[in-house]
Amino acid sequence: MSKTEEFSNRWGIVLASLGMAIGAGNLWRFPRLAGQYGGAFLILWIVFLMVWSVPILMAEFSIGKKFKKGVIGSFGRVAGKGLTWGGFFITMCTLMIAFYYSVVTGWALRYLGLSAENLFDFFQGQNTLAADLQANPDYMEEFWQSIAYKSPWTLGLYVCAIFASLYVLIRGVQNGLEKANKILIPTLFSLLIVITVMALTMDNGYKGLEYMYSIDTRHFSNPTIWIEALSQSAWSTGAGWGLIMTISSYSREREDVVLNTFIGGFGNNTASLMAGMAILPAVFAMAPTEGAAIASLQSGNQALTFTIIPRLFATIPGGPVLSFIFFFAFFLAAFSSLLPMLELLISNLKDIGLTRKRAGLATMVCCIVFGLPSAYSLDIFNNQDWVWGIGLIISGLFIVIAVLKYGIESFKKDFIDTDSDFNVPVKFFKAALIFNLLLGVILIYWWMSQGYSEYPWFDADGNWNVFDIYSNASIITQWAVIVIIGLILNNFLYKKFVK
Repeated sequence: MSKTEEFSNRWGIVLASLGMAIGAGNLWRFPRLAGQYGGAFLILWIVFLMVWSVPILMAEFSIGKKFKKGVIGSFGRVAGKGLTWGGFFITMCTLMIAFYYSVVTGWALRYLGLSAENLFDFFQGQNTLAADLQANPDYMEEFWQSIAYKSPWTLGLYVCAIFASLYVLIRGVQNGLEKANKILIPTLFSLLIVITVMALTMDNGYKGLEYMYSIDTRHFSNPTIWIEALSQSAWSTGAGWGLIMTISSYSREREDVVLNTFIGGFGNNTASLMAGMAILPAVFAMAPTEGAAIASLQSGNQALTFTIIPRLFATIPGGPVLSFIFFFAFFLAAFSSLLPMLELLISNLKDIGLTRKRAGLATMVCCIVFGLPSAYSLDIFNNQDWVWGIGLIISGLFIVIAVLKYGIESFKKDFIDTDSDFNVPVKFFKAALIFNLLLGVILIYWWMSQGYSEYPWFDADGNWNVFDIYSNASIITQWAVIVIIGLILNNFLYKKFVK
């Protein structure tokens, strides 16, 4: 069943690509890594954009554009009947992320509400967040814990985020997704510019910028920075998610694959740099010493965004305004990325004959039900982020394998070069994909060999340690369930989604 919907022009698909790529990770993960490793991280991050993310995104974009189906249908067409289950894995991996990512959007709404209350109190001359922090220095940590576990606010707001997303998507591609992105993405970039300018004008703010772009060559001998740079590029640009495959299935017939891929990739990196140029100067300006600033940046994703940033903004003149702008931008980034995640399931359901409205309602129910555990407990959220974040590397490898099976040179000629005025050498494309195949395998092996859990495989009693948040047993078990289901349903998936 071919799609009849499509974006009205190039800007429609460009903004959708940017909305897919620019998400919460740009504002809560990238600044921490840039602050931790400085310019050495930035160099590797840009290298992996070109080597890992861009080639995989080009493959995804061209596959979706050619076959005009959801991920399972499009992947099955290029990979063949025997590997259709790979498209199922990609779909399920991204959906599992969408289920807990909707919770992040709910958190963003809660902090936007907190910032709005603080801003109102500031203009009314009443006690602001600064007064609460002065009375109780642990106020932000306690506030974060109150919404991370068993919080009615979190449960309610993440459901609201899903309702809002589906309201937009049910309206269709042009009237829903395209119109929303025409508002969301320009507004997001405008807010990032405002935050950046305000942060750079702070006393000592320039130190954060200097640190961000300084290059310490000793970092290059640390394998962790290589992993962090690759993972940030892959997860932030959306390489391997199947999202750009979904978006491009609504593209016009003569849409430039390479140009659109580069615009999306470099647009995402630009947003990340702007976020770093906003947050790092703020951290350095407020910290008593440079060491304290670096320690803040290394304290973890949630801690940086939800405890340290509000505390920093509360201590500077005009901080309530800056805090409101930051969390408004954070919400827009999270919401704009949630839309294509949910569209991925809608697109697949449409392939088996459901109307957009019915597919949207089914998606809403699935997201609410399967997102509840992550909304209820931060431990479950962290486990899902751990398992399926790494799973995206597997998804990327499936894209690479599909292209290798088809034949790299033939794939580039038949899928990418057809309508691309802007081109890349076939030798580069071929070398990158082969390198990525080896890199992905090495990366997963290295990751699991680190032992992030005290008992990576078996607990102290010798039992399979599947319920540990960061255990390898939990990762392998959840991956295996999806793979086994995909293999069992492979023939059914091929008949329903591909043929």
